[in-house]
Amino acid sequence: MGTSKLIELIAIAALGGLSSILANKGIAVFNDGLRPIVPEFLEKKIGKKELAATSFALSFGLVIGFGIPVSIGASILLVHSILLMTDIIGSWAPEGKKGMIISGVIGAVYGVGLVLGLQAVVDAFAMMPVNFIDSLSQVGAPVVISFSIFPAVAIASQHGFKKGSISFIATLLTLFIVKQFGTFNLGNGTKLTLSAEGMSLLVGMIFMIYYAVQVKSDGSNSNESLVSVFLERVNRIKKNWIWLSVMGGLVSAATSLLLIAGDPISLNLLSEGKMSEAALAAFARGIGFIPLVFSTAIVTGVYSPAGTTFVFVVGILLKGNPLLAFVVGALVMFIEVQLLTLMAKALDKFPGIREMGEHIRTAMNKVLEVALLIGGAMASESIAPGIGYFWVIGLLLLNRKAKKPVVDLAVGPIAAITLGILVNILNLIGLFTPVVAG
Repeated sequence: MGTSKLIELIAIAALGGLSSILANKGIAVFNDGLRPIVPEFLEKKIGKKELAATSFALSFGLVIGFGIPVSIGASILLVHSILLMTDIIGSWAPEGKKGMIISGVIGAVYGVGLVLGLQAVVDAFAMMPVNFIDSLSQVGAPVVISFSIFPAVAIASQHGFKKGSISFIATLLTLFIVKQFGTFNLGNGTKLTLSAEGMSLLVGMIFMIYYAVQVKSDGSNSNESLVSVFLERVNRIKKNWIWLSVMGGLVSAATSLLLIAGDPISLNLLSEGKMSEAALAAFARGIGFIPLVFSTAIVTGVYSPAGTTFVFVVGILLKGNPLLAFVVGALVMFIEVQLLTLMAKALDKFPGIREMGEHIRTAMNKVLEVALLIGGAMASESIAPGIGYFWVIGLLLLNRKAKKPVVDLAVGPIAAITLGILVNILNLIGLFTPVVAG
């Protein structure tokens, strides 16, 4: 094995191992939909089983149905195929030092295994009697778009239906306009595409902050004496700045070695040797991710292992120089964490902003409950047409009558996973034949 190959394997092992540990400790997860759920577990509102099942259902289908297939055919891995799986590994591993070790080891082995045997992973799942993995990816399908809705829900909760409706319409119009007109041709065949979800979320957040700052102080110093919801969450991220900085450095280093890419567009450009175009595409994507990553981080106290994804830009610009990329990537992640703190302090100067924190968390959970239930129903119906909706609705209503019910948040994902396992068992004993489209 050559020195360069050894360096690549060490880099990917470190990336997989550390990201799994961060997920296990509840410091950072890659899946935006999982981020608001982690604090629910840390505060013992949901159990380890619900967290693990939700993480699996949100991420696994995307790993097998999106991350790995996009990576096949190129010598570069789409980062989703690694960091979504390390979310799962960290969520499933037990708590404490034992869990950290297990997460780190399995995450590192997975990263190396992915580099060495990418196609074998896809072939292994194709051998299942009934392939429900592709269908499972639908569980998380409504989550990304539904995130844009939570500011309007939070506004309605805090300021009333009328203001919530105005915000909802503004968010909807932004989503429509950016989807229709958000692609710009930059020449040389390079296109800049704005994230419709990210931009609509940004508009919703602007409305939410605007209404919150209108709330006048009662003249007391209660704001100063109370511990801020936002600052408390951000301080949790700040406390882990070393972990996060090292993680950012590893992402940049792996990108500079052309091991990973942050999105399919830059991946394809990198595979064609178009470095400047790839950097531009990655930069544009980072701008679109700022509202989503920052808003979820401030509210939940959980960050992303790739931050706002600017660490990929660093890696591309410093191609072939992993050590320098590591240092600069770590610095970029550190700066992001500091900006979070400044933003939280600025927001905390207004009483309406402080009160907004709990409304946001409630709104996020409500939106996720609905999105995951719809996603679970879509996935279940795809796995077993004509039975899926029956299965999900039945489990949801029966669960509410159970002595120890599973939280509604986890019903959709658990229903899809259990149905997928069930139809495979029934197929093996000759009682279920998958419906083939066409």
